[in-house]
Parts: sequence; C-alpha cells; structure tokens
Amino acid sequence: MRAYRPRSNRMAQSQPSQQAIPVIRKPHERKRGSRKLMILLLLFFFTVLAILFFQSSISKISMIVITGNELVSTEKIGQAAGIAVGDRFFADSSTRIRNRIEQLKSIQTAKVTKRFPGLVRIQITEYSRVAFRIGEDGSRQAVLADGSEIPLDPLSQLVLDKPLLSGWQSDDPMKAKLCETLGRISDDLLTDISEIRPDPSDSYPDKIKMYTRSKFEVYTTIGYLPDKIKVLGMFIRNLQDRNIKDGIINMLETDNHTPFPK
Repeated sequence: MRAYRPRSNRMAQSQPSQQAIPVIRKPHERKRGSRKLMILLLLFFFTVLAILFFQSSISKISMIVITGNELVSTEKIGQAAGIAVGDRFFADSSTRIRNRIEQLKSIQTAKVTKRFPGLVRIQITEYSRVAFRIGEDGSRQAVLADGSEIPLDPLSQLVLDKPLLSGWQSDDPMKAKLCETLGRISDDLLTDISEIRPDPSDSYPDKIKMYTRSKFEVYTTIGYLPDKIKVLGMFIRNLQDRNIKDGIINMLETDNHTPFPK
C-alpha cells in the first residue's frame, strides 16, 4: 500500500508569487504636453510681434502717388479713395479703394497697386473728352462722349485742345448725339475745328455750324459729320490753293463754297 503524500506544498511552490507591477507612462503623452506648450509660446510671440508691427510707422501709408488724371484734381481723387498718409497700410484692400474712386463721374477705371512698405499707386483712366464749354461766369467744363459735363479746376493747366460747344442747352438731345458722334472721330480730323454751334432748320433738325481755325464757316449735320469731316481738310486746301482764304462751306447733300456776304 502506497503512502499518501499531500500535494499542497508542491502546488504552492509551483505557482509564482503575485506582486504589483508599477505603471509606466507612455513617452508620447509627455511629448504631447510639450508640443502644446510650444504652440502657446509661439502664439504669444506672434501676437506681441503683430501688436508692435501695427503700432510702428512701417505699417502705415507713407506715400500716395496718383497719375493719369486731367479732368479731376488729385485732391478730389485722394478724398474719394478714402486713404491718407499715416493711415494703416493693410486697413483697406486695393479693390475697395478702386471701387470708391470709380464712383467719380469722369473716372472710367482706376488701378490701385499697394507696395509694401507704405507705397500706394493709383493709375487713373478718364472718359474721353470730346469738347469744352465756357460758362457765362467764365468757368470751364469738359464735355465727355456721353454728353455729360465735368467742371475743370480753375487752376488746371489743361489745354483746350477740343472744339468749343456754344449755344447748346445741357439737356438738348442733339448735344448728346453730337458728343457721341465726336467720340467716334479721330482727334487729327478735329484739329482745325474751333467751335460748334447748333443751327437747326425744318429740313435739317440736327444741322450744325462749325468755325475753323483756318477762317471758314462750315455747315453740315450731325448725321453727315463722320463722313464730311474726312474730306473737309482736303476741301479747304483746294480752296487755299485757289487763293480763297475764307468763306462759307456747305457740306450737306452736296459740297460747295460761297464767299462771306459783304
């Protein structure tokens, strides 16, 4: 008979002792905390730089250059632009400045270029002027191709190099038609024309009288003008070659010359 041997001690020896294992922090958690701190420091640093920048003179407009304007004064364009030397350079975009300037009646387009630090360039393109008018008080107006009139600055040195419109009412539809027609005629064909007056008749409601610098009176119509103006210079030269220095030129259905009444 075998003797009974208890197994409790052997089993106790075979089981490993259960002890608490310390928790080890993962390395990436510590790195994440350092990264957040770095981001906060950078944000603080850039905020301080931004405050210092916008308070310094380098962030302000130091010069405004306006070119291309003849009918509108530089001061008026500057006021319409809404900017001045000393204003913040980045406060207004080029698009907003351009839109404000183009609200002026005679401005066709405005190109605004901002160059850091501090320089703003404004290039103006005005609507073409086709004539001038002199008011009863001696004031001068430039007449545009759409018939609108722009008062000229009294100190403007602009040369009156276009025909002078006299005797026209501002709201006369024939005046608007004349201006539109003049806008389609090249400048070199109008150099001899000094003045244009209305001279309507029952047969020709758009009839006009033109004075030339070569001392002729020319009668035609607004409708005939684009074609007649092309041959007017040659017609006058032919008269001068025949020693005819002045007189009346009718350019309607037919072209002819008559002397001035004595």
